Order: sequence, then structure tokens, then C-alpha cells
Amino acid sequence: MMESSPTRTLRPGFSARMLLMQLGVVALVVLLSAVVYGWLTYERLGDEAEDQALAVARTVAASGDVRAGVFALADAGPEELAAEVLAEGELQPLAEDVRLRTGALFVVITDDAGLRLSHPDPDLLGQRVSTDPSEALSGREVTVQEQGTLGHSARAKVPVYAPGSSSRVVGEVSVGFSSKDILEGLGGSILPIALTAAGALGLGTLASLWLGRRLKRLTLGLEPEEIAALTQDQEAVLRGVDEGVIGVSADRRITVFNREAKRLLGMDIATEIVGLPLDKASLPPSFSALLDAATPQSPTVEQVVGSRVLILTARAVQPSRKPGRRGYRPWAAAEEAAAERAAAPELGWVIMLRDRTELQSLTRQLDAVGALTTALRAQRHEFANRLHTVSGLLGIGDYAAAQNYMGTIMKTGPLNYPAEQSELLRDPYLQAFIGAKSVEAAERGVTLRIGPETLIRGRITDPQDVTTVIGNLIDNAVRAAVHGSNAERWAEVELLDELTEDGGVLHLVVADSGDGLARLAQETVANNDGGGSPFERIFTEGFSTAETAGDSLQDVHGQGFGLPLSRQLARRRGGDVWVAESGQPGGPGAVFCARLPGTVAPKEPGEMHDE
Repeated sequence: MMESSPTRTLRPGFSARMLLMQLGVVALVVLLSAVVYGWLTYERLGDEAEDQALAVARTVAASGDVRAGVFALADAGPEELAAEVLAEGELQPLAEDVRLRTGALFVVITDDAGLRLSHPDPDLLGQRVSTDPSEALSGREVTVQEQGTLGHSARAKVPVYAPGSSSRVVGEVSVGFSSKDILEGLGGSILPIALTAAGALGLGTLASLWLGRRLKRLTLGLEPEEIAALTQDQEAVLRGVDEGVIGVSADRRITVFNREAKRLLGMDIATEIVGLPLDKASLPPSFSALLDAATPQSPTVEQVVGSRVLILTARAVQPSRKPGRRGYRPWAAAEEAAAERAAAPELGWVIMLRDRTELQSLTRQLDAVGALTTALRAQRHEFANRLHTVSGLLGIGDYAAAQNYMGTIMKTGPLNYPAEQSELLRDPYLQAFIGAKSVEAAERGVTLRIGPETLIRGRITDPQDVTTVIGNLIDNAVRAAVHGSNAERWAEVELLDELTEDGGVLHLVVADSGDGLARLAQETVANNDGGGSPFERIFTEGFSTAETAGDSLQDVHGQGFGLPLSRQLARRRGGDVWVAESGQPGGPGAVFCARLPGTVAPKEPGEMHDE
């Protein structure tokens, strides 16, 4: 038997819940305000009724007829205080006249014992009052709201003094106004209170609707649960990806900066970057230019940042223009969307950083391996030919010719590279790599030669960094020679190893026949942007003096990145790459020097037989 799936309870959205909650709060506040206002109005009307009763009571108590009449009955017997007698007396008509003229509920006159001498109900005359008259009979005026024989009222009690005396109390006057009259007065104020409450409730409703729409717009129509889930997903993704992610708002404030981005940019992981303006976050100056040129389909850009080669991608982020997607706005026309895309993005930018340093290291290693493979393949072919020659000479018995042939081979080396004086190179890595570079240079009409002062006694221990630096400098020298005005095109490499106990140092000098860097030095001085040496510009990422039009020899690390990368590799080891001479037009050209500590070591005893 199949179980029926439980029905899903429909919950109102976040905006609806916020609206209902705000309306409830507004209604409660308005209700409480109305109740408090009504209560204060009732208290005010009660106080006014008490004041009015006090004024009437004072007037009656000060009347000479009242004082004389009460004094005359001060010593009266029971017969004179009978209800029928008092109803015919002069105080009853006087009190009733005052009550009718003032609209009071009652005007009661008593003697010093609290017996009624006047009352709206004649049957109660001569009886003791229902409320305590002691304070008034003690000479004090009293205002109070309390229950009596005629109902609840706001009343005042005033002492009556004997004629000609201001201290002898012979009775009291009690005047009261019905609480019903007070409530009727409050009813006249209910309409303004109700209108005020309705107006406040209406304004609160409008404010709640506006706030709900604004919250929905700010949250892109997402519910709080969805926002919480997105935040958790974002945190998980930002911590889990191997790429640096930087989010920048439309006003160029950093909103996202994950740990990988800090690591790639060489920042302390504990540094708080989120919330800072982009220009105050100690980021490379090129980031601002990336944002200026960013579009939703921006291409990747390669830059050298610190000791790393990074691939940067800056993309402008805008709300979706497709139906069914969050942030879709159907009222945005095509021309408006195009205008918005041309302006600053509505949501900001996202910068992705990917580390290419390891890839560059593998590329350098493959270059070295490729050069060695090519050299070994050529050597194998050449060795086979030479071995056949020696075998043939020995086979015909011409031992002298075979000996002379072997001597020639020992002098010229195992393979004849186009590099002049290549026999000075005693390290197999240097022989193969510089030999391969000489072949490339020869194809472009440039002679690559080894300097006469070259002296390599040890062996290369880090061929990757060495071949990277030498390869970049040789490529630049060959390129300068090709584009130079000197008809004799050459490039010269001179190497010297300095063997120490802590690890040897490889010294490198590369010169060429190009036109040098004199023009660059003049431009730097004219622009006043040298900041010290006029040649520091060529060591900044992205700067290149290469004329790439029709140039088939491209820098393996990208135009404008070879020299910065070479310097960073050298400085990371405690060495450096610098310009020794700027050269001159017509040649000789610029001279570059490099010092690479920790890249050579003494040869092993088993390798000494090759010397």
C-alpha cells in the first residue's frame, strides 16, 4: 500500500512576513497610544470636573444664607431635623437651585454631625451622608472621585464656617458631577483619537510596504533561508577553491578576499582586507586598471606579482537579464541594458587569481629537458657516424689516421654546435642548452659565442633556474641583435663559477650587437619616472622594448615578463640581475649581468676524468 506524500505547508514569503509583523507592531503601538491618550483625556476631564465641583462648593459654602442656616440648625433637635421639616426649610430650595443652574449631580449641605440638610432626594434629608465627611468638618477642602448614593461622581467637600467666624466649622458643602458626564465629554474626543490612530496606522502600513519592497530589492528577491544557504556555500567555496577570489563593490570597496588570494599576493592571512577601499588595500596598482577595462567577458591577463606569475581575470558583475533568474528585471529595455553595461557595473567586479608559477617551473624544466633531448639525439647520430669512421680506419689498418681523427674529436667536443668556443663549457646542461640556443640564433642570422673568459669548473645543481635566466637573457640579446643597425649580428655569453663551501655562485654576462638602451635612458630622464637607475623600468612586469612585428622569437614567458621573472628568481636566491652597460646605437649593445648563488657545486671525483 502506497503511502501518500505529506502535503507541503505553504509559508508566506519573507516580505509578507515582514509586512505582517510590522503591521502588527504598528497596530499594537497605535492601540497602546490610543488607550494611553484616552486615559489621559479621562483623567484631565475628571480633574476639570473636580475643580468645577470645588468652585461651586466654595461659592455655596461662602454664601451668608447657607452659613446662617447651617449655624441655626447646629443645636437643633430631632424634630427640627426631620425630613419633612428640612424639605420646607430654606437650605433645600437654595441647594437645588444651585444644582440645576450648574448641572451638578448633587449639592448637599450637612451639619457638623454629617446629617444632610439638603439633598436631591428629599427622603434622604436628616440622614447621615454615605461618604466620610471628617476631613471637611476638620476644616480641609477635599476633591475626590468616589461612589455615593447617586452613583460614581467627581466631588468636592468644603467646610461651612459659622457667621462671623473663620475657624468654627458648623457643617460642610458637598458638590458632585456625575462620571457619566465625564465619559460623555470623553466621547467628544474619541473621534480625533480614532482619526489620529487611523492615520498613524495608515502611515505605518505604507512605511511597511515600502520597507518590504526595499528589502526585497536589496536581497535580490531571496528569502533569509536562501541568503543563509548562499553565505554558507560561498564560505565553503571560497575556502575550498585553489584560486584567489577578490570581490569589489560598485563603489570600489573590497567585499570578498579569500585566503588563497592573500597567499598568492604575499599578504598575512590574518590581515583584514574586507571593507577597505581598493586603493588603500595595498594591492598592485594594476588592479585598478583591470577594473577599468573589465567587462562580463574580459580575457585573462598574465602578470608577475611579487615572486609569482599570476593569471588575473577581472569580470564585471551585473544582475541577470534572463527570465527565471534572480535579479531579472523585465522593465529594463535593451538600450538601457546596453547603457548600464557601458557604465560601472551594478553589483561590482570579481577578480580571479590563478598561480602560474608552478606551470612556469614545469615549462622551464621541459625546456631544459627538450634541449637536452635534442642535443642527445644529435650526439647519438654524430657518435654513430664517428664510430663508423673510426671503425673503418681501424679496419683498413690506418691507425695513424684513426688516432689523428680521435684527437680532433677530443678537441672539438662531441658535437659541433654553431656556438663559438663552446668547448669552454664543461657542464652538460650548459653545453646542451646554450648549444640549442645557438642553433635558434643561427637560424635568425645571429652568431652566439662563448666569451673567452668563461670558466666552468663545477657542475650545475639547479638547471631550471639557470636555464631560465640564461635563456631569457640570450633571447633578449638575440632579439636586440636582429633589430639592431649593426650588420654584424652577434650575442656573447660569458660564464664564471665561484666555488665556495656553502655552495657555488654562477656569474653570468650577456652582451649583444644591438642598439642598446640609450634611448630608453633618455626617455626615462625626460619623463622623470626613473626613480633611481634609468633602467629599472625594464624589470617591471608588462614592460617590453621588443619589436614583435614579424619577430618569430617570442619570449617563452610572454613579452614583458622574462626580465622581471629572471630578476625575481635571482633575488629569491640572494643574487640579482642588472644592467651593467647601456650600449650605444650601432653597437655594441647593452650588457646584462646576473649572479645566481647556490646553482653550482664542485664536481664529483668520478667526473674528473672528463677534464
